[in-house]
Amino acid sequence: MKPHELSRPQARRIAVRAQLLDAARPTDPLEVVRHLGFLQVDLTRVVAEHADLALWTRIGAGYDPDDLEALVGDGAVVEHKAHLHPSEDIALFQADMEAWPGVPPLKEWQEDLSDWVTANDGCRREILALLRSEGPTAARDLPDSCEVPWRSSGWTNNKNVMKLLECMESRGEVAVASREGRERRWDLAERIHPGDPTVPGEEAHRELAMRRLRALGLARPRALEAWHEPYAVRDVGEPARVEGVRGLWRVDPALLDDGFEGRAGVLSPLDRLVFDRKRMEDLFDFDYQLEMYKPVEQRQWGYWAMPVLDGDELVGKVDATADREGGVLIVDAVHEDGDWTAARRARVDAEIDALGEWLGLEVARA
Repeated sequence: MKPHELSRPQARRIAVRAQLLDAARPTDPLEVVRHLGFLQVDLTRVVAEHADLALWTRIGAGYDPDDLEALVGDGAVVEHKAHLHPSEDIALFQADMEAWPGVPPLKEWQEDLSDWVTANDGCRREILALLRSEGPTAARDLPDSCEVPWRSSGWTNNKNVMKLLECMESRGEVAVASREGRERRWDLAERIHPGDPTVPGEEAHRELAMRRLRALGLARPRALEAWHEPYAVRDVGEPARVEGVRGLWRVDPALLDDGFEGRAGVLSPLDRLVFDRKRMEDLFDFDYQLEMYKPVEQRQWGYWAMPVLDGDELVGKVDATADREGGVLIVDAVHEDGDWTAARRARVDAEIDALGEWLGLEVARA
């Protein structure tokens, strides 16, 4: 079919609505997780943990972090590969688990990973036996009898049990039962996953592609393995072009009616609206990157500067830190991109005040 011709504002509004960041706030945390598809697990608490901040940004004052904790506790939401998913979605991943490390022909790194797990099969079996008898257990309390150590040039070097558990998780053998602080407690997947029948691989991938497009509204046809968006959307949705942006997109036709009413929002740096930086630049022309790994002297906006949304535009960054002991949300800077009107400044200030109130902290502006 002929591609839809979208202006940049139309494309942005589609993206914002798809991410539930327009004026029509949702109210149910589980339905938000279902619509978004997943929430990344990141425990950085400069302001709040990412999953909680992402839910608050969408739901507002009615969201309580205990709500998400309860969903995880009763099994409605489960952690898989450092992402929180609705438990019923595990059935969509099971075909890939059963085909681990992938459908042939395998890439070299997949073959190497498979060979490493096979070489340490004895340790794998010991871990499964201990979990079966003891239940949820932290990695530090599991045996490391690996005959071949895990080699890496990064921080995972010699982290044998951790790496083996992650492979076993990808194989559908173990799952995260809970977290105590930053520490994961592992158990047999059969005790954590709901046990729904496996959805065949091709059908599952198409369903996940449809959900990806529904959550993003507008996406490039290709998959983005590095951005936790591994399902190509080339066969779902409808083709579209965006004014001033090269190449084709796929769009969710349900969002083409342009029934848009915006609002202000302060986003997690890991929010899915901005996580794919190339897409963010194409649609929003927004200059931003997470600077927590940069030396202090190289930072422009701050360690955990949060993108600011106003209507269908990304308009600045808020550099803030939650001092929980002091009872204060310290706002070191509000970086304004372009010329803000008084009305925009008032909307953003109100959202910062709402963030402080949700955190139970007094806002202290520099």
